[in-house]
Parts: sequence; structure tokens; C-alpha cells
Amino acid sequence: MSHEPFDPKPAAGPHPPPRTTTRGAQRSRPSWWALGLAAVLAAVVGALAALGLSQGAAASDDQAAATVTATADDDRGGGATTGGGAPDWVAVAEEVEPTVVAIDVRTASGGGAGSGVMLGEPGRVVTNHHVVAGAVDGGVVVTLHDGRMYQAEIVGTDEATDLAVLRLVHPPDDLRVAELADSDAVRVGQPVAAIGNPLGLSNTLTTGTVSALDRPTTTVQQAQSPGEQAVASTTNAIQVDAPVNPGNSGGPLFDAQGRVIGINSSIASLPTDSGGQAGSIGLGFAIPSDVVDLVTSQLDEDGVAEHAYLGVALDDTVVAVDDARRAGAEVLTVEPGSPADQAGLRPGDVVIAIDGDHVSGAESLIGFIRQHAAGDDVALTVVRDGTPTDVDVTLAVREDAES
Repeated sequence: MSHEPFDPKPAAGPHPPPRTTTRGAQRSRPSWWALGLAAVLAAVVGALAALGLSQGAAASDDQAAATVTATADDDRGGGATTGGGAPDWVAVAEEVEPTVVAIDVRTASGGGAGSGVMLGEPGRVVTNHHVVAGAVDGGVVVTLHDGRMYQAEIVGTDEATDLAVLRLVHPPDDLRVAELADSDAVRVGQPVAAIGNPLGLSNTLTTGTVSALDRPTTTVQQAQSPGEQAVASTTNAIQVDAPVNPGNSGGPLFDAQGRVIGINSSIASLPTDSGGQAGSIGLGFAIPSDVVDLVTSQLDEDGVAEHAYLGVALDDTVVAVDDARRAGAEVLTVEPGSPADQAGLRPGDVVIAIDGDHVSGAESLIGFIRQHAAGDDVALTVVRDGTPTDVDVTLAVREDAES
């Protein structure tokens, strides 16, 4: 099974991209059907890139990240419900549909389609980086729920978390924005709805439940031209069983109260006999709203986002703790002068928890680090010589982002 970014797929639906290409055509941005998510490779690439080192050489801190959890406050039993207490998705859809948009993108060699949602202020659209990557000047068009189309400018994008902010050019004065929820309040089993532009079919709503939280998920966007590098995005995602497909990328995941708990970004998919990938198999992943808020606020201000880093190379391992065995993230190397070094982490240490949350391996720890800003203090539970101990670490931003 593989995970895929379900991105802007060329489509002939109600909102086709300005230009389309054949499946195997070369494009200045990735051919989205070919974007495989190699979990094993991604775990290695993501771990080394997101947390500090790469086979003895420091990797760019922009080389990893992507989703997180979802949200439902303690009053999640209220909101739009039917008489029997089930979510009233008709009411939710009528309320939030005006905040969801379809996005058509034109690149130097093709085009694609994705989704987005207006957050923060009218005309401000949040979507995935991979939806708008490679767009030519003037090549991004946003279509509202009622069919009106507006050109959009890219305010900023972040490969590491697969997020982007757009702004409509000359927006109308009747736009509405969605409410962003607190992803820390999301619980497994709560109902959710995804609204977006799957396969070019705009204004499509699907429903399901949160099937897991903090699911370590790494996607790899393959290089499409000489000189480019593959980009790995690692996130502890909200896993859902609501059907999402190519074109849902960048669209919102709503709770039963119509609040955005995440931005849909990838799916798990099975290979087909023809060598391609199947669509939705009921495993989708969303970037949690808390990460969305952290990153997009920086994109608004500076056009780029800074990422906290730990400064270690990691691998998956199993360690004995208190007469039991537990999975964790083994520290292979520690970068001199890094937050990990200053906190006293050593090669051979095994991280089994962060702030009390279980760490299941390298990807898991990367995802948790990605939820934090530089300057945040975190408590790592580390097994050293068979004994667990807590190590306090103050995260920082790598001074040389290219190293």
C-alpha cells in the first residue's frame, strides 16, 4: 500500500484546468498521478531532513513535513445535529459550502485542479503547496461555489508542510470565511466531512469519521526535471475514512459544527494491475488545523515559514523498558550546537515519548516536532542504558536553512 498526495488532477469536470496534459506528459510541476508515497524511503528522507542531518551532512530543514490532527471541542455533541443526535450534514453543507473553492492551475507544461478554503479574512485561501507548485504568473484561478471565477496571487508556500496561502485579485464584497478549530480537541470516532473538487467535480461533499490521530504520514513529491530534488513532507496526520480523491488536495475537513479541523493532503492507495494507483480506499490524511494556523500565519507575514528542528538523525527501533518492549526513535547522530546537543541527547538514546505522547518511530517524532514553533520547550522521554528519563529541549530554527 502506498500513500499519495491526491493533488490537482487534470480533469474535464465542471471546473477543468485551463490546460490539460496526458498522463505521462512532462510538466514543470509533478505529474500528480505519479506522485507515489514510498513510506519506507520517505521515513528515512523525512527523518533526516526534518530533524537535522542527512547521512553525516546537514539536510535542508525545508525538506520535510505535512499534516496533523483534527478538532472537536468539548461541546462537539452540540452544533448541527438531527433529532437523533447525528450530524445534520445538510445544514453544515449549506453553512460552509460558500467558503470552499475549486482551484485551477496553469503551469509551463500543463495544468491541474485542486481545492481550497477561505480562512481568516475574505479572499484569503488556504490550500496545499503541491496544488499551486509551478504555477505560471497569472496561472491560478479560483472558482467560488456559485461559479464566479477570480484570478489569485500566491502569497507564500511551504514545501515542508505542504501548505500555501493565496489571495484573490479584486475579490467581491460578499465572501464568507470558515472557522478554524482546535485540532488538539479532535477524538477518534467523531464525524467529519470533506468538501472539495475531487476529479474536477466541484462542490463535492463526503462524510466519515476520524479513524486515527497522530498517524505518521510521509509523502514524497518526486523531482520532475534535472537539478530538482524530491521533497518529503512528514506529518502526524488526522486519518479519516471519508472518501477523498485526486483534486481534494487543499480542501477543508470539517467537524459536525462546520469548523475546519484540517486540510486534506494525501491518501493511502493500492497499486493497480496497469501500474497506476487506485483512488480512495477509505484512508485519507489531513494536516491538522493547529499546524495550518502556525504555518499560514507566517506565510501571510513573510511569504515563507520557519520550522523548528531538533538536530538529530533517527531510525526506528524497539527497546526494552520496565520488563516490556516499546517502539521508539533511536538517535543515530547529534548535530553539534543543535537543540538536541544542548539538551544532552546522545547517539544510542531512544525517544519513546514527547510531552507524554507516545513516539512510535522516526516519522512519529518528526511529526510531533513539526507541530511546534521555534522557541517551544518540549519534554522528551528517552531510554538510555535501559532506563527512561525526561530530557527538556528548547527547539530552534536552523540559522542556515540551506545547510
